[in-house]
Amino acid sequence: MFSRLSRPQAVALSALPVVALLATAVFAPLPFTVAQPGMTANVLGANRGAPVITISGAPTRSTAGQLRMTTIEATSPDTDVSLADVIHGWFRTDRAVLPRDSVYPSGNSLKEIERHNSEQMRQSQDAATQAALKYLRLGDKKVTVSLKLADVGGPSAGLLFTLGIIDKLDGDGSGGDLTGGRTVAGTGTIDAAGKVGPVGGVALKTQAARRDGATVFLVPRAECADAKAELPKGLRLIPVTTLNNAVDALVALENGKGLVPSC
Repeated sequence: MFSRLSRPQAVALSALPVVALLATAVFAPLPFTVAQPGMTANVLGANRGAPVITISGAPTRSTAGQLRMTTIEATSPDTDVSLADVIHGWFRTDRAVLPRDSVYPSGNSLKEIERHNSEQMRQSQDAATQAALKYLRLGDKKVTVSLKLADVGGPSAGLLFTLGIIDKLDGDGSGGDLTGGRTVAGTGTIDAAGKVGPVGGVALKTQAARRDGATVFLVPRAECADAKAELPKGLRLIPVTTLNNAVDALVALENGKGLVPSC
């Protein structure tokens, strides 16, 4: 025996599965990572009590100003990100919602990812040292460079490492500081030939840079549009494609001569 439901009752009952599905969608884990501005570190100074750059085999100089490498902080690969998290992050300028596979290699364990990031950092440091010594024509000299930055992985500090080595060894080439005494921040990969590459997360890194006192930000030229999207007030963008570009721009900014490129 069956009884007939009134229309309001039928509508109410049919809505229950929809509500259940929506609730499931809101709280179900999604393949995304939520990122925010991370720490910055002055490569000309110390990090956690240890010098970031240590050089032997050549005289070094005292430096003024800062060269701050920048990072983003992202939810770990084993963190569940829900639709609610995605929506919340989507409408905040200090958050970015990124496909998890674009931040972490797909299918790797947390330990494998950490090893991968550590290896990328090591390769970046080697390339930065080679690029700096080649730029200074010290590649055939017995100059040893040690780079140490705790709890940071990936290749995006390459450009700043290279500039830090150059500033400690040669400054601007005329007795002054490459920074001109400013707090300069930036990001970008580098290879041994001095080519600068894009890294991602630039809009968040500019926020971290300004938060920590930077007034100038070196950005890979290919990422100018991303850097301008949420650019904090008081931060000047300088696009670069090579190490020579970066050094020339900083020297021109310091002495007021020559072209300082802009996005």
